[in-house]
Formats: sequence, structure tokens, C-alpha cells
Amino acid sequence: MKHILVIDDDPVVLAMAQDWLENAGYRVSIAKDAIYSNDVIYGNDPPDLILMDVMMPLMSGDKKVRALKRRDRSSEIPVLLISGKEESELQRLAGEVGADGYLTKPFNAEKLVAKVLSHLPA
Repeated sequence: MKHILVIDDDPVVLAMAQDWLENAGYRVSIAKDAIYSNDVIYGNDPPDLILMDVMMPLMSGDKKVRALKRRDRSSEIPVLLISGKEESELQRLAGEVGADGYLTKPFNAEKLVAKVLSHLPA
């Protein structure tokens, strides 16, 4: 079963994403911010894919993506940025920081699962 990590400071987004992804057959971990996600990312059971909000306290999602892509242990994990930013701006930011894709908020279950599926390693 594929393991997805969702990082977002909004508890509603975390709950919805977790519910939708679990219903689609994924194992889901959640984190409320980028800094405290390291125990999941670098633990015994690293995620197969990370969904990360851009605007968060302590450390923004784009800074976290840069850090993940620089480290050997996390550089191969696909990361999708999620944000309420305009799609063109989010697309530019994702490319700039090395994210593997993006998803604009608000999103529904179908859109979320399709995006995750298209970026998961086989």
C-alpha cells in the first residue's frame, strides 16, 4: 500500500485529504508543518509521495521542497505543492523549487486522487 504524507497547517484540508486518500486505498500520514514532518520523511517508513501546502508558519512549503530535493534520502520522493495561489503562479513556483507537480485549492477528492496517482512511482 502506497504511503502519502500530507503537510498543511489547515486542519480541515488535512482531514479531507486524509479521508479522500484513505478511501482511495492509500496509507496516509499528516503533519501540521514542514519542520515536524521530518520524523515521517526520514523515519523507517518514508512516504512514496508528499503533498505540501506552500503557505505555512515556521517554514514555507517551497523552502521545504528545496531542502528535500537537496538531500539524498529524500530527493527521489515526488512532492506536489498545494496552494490557493493562481495556477500560473503555483506552476512557476513548483518548477522553480523542484517540486514534481502542484494542485490548486480548493480541490475535490477526484482531482486529488488523480493528481496523486499520476505522480506516484510505479
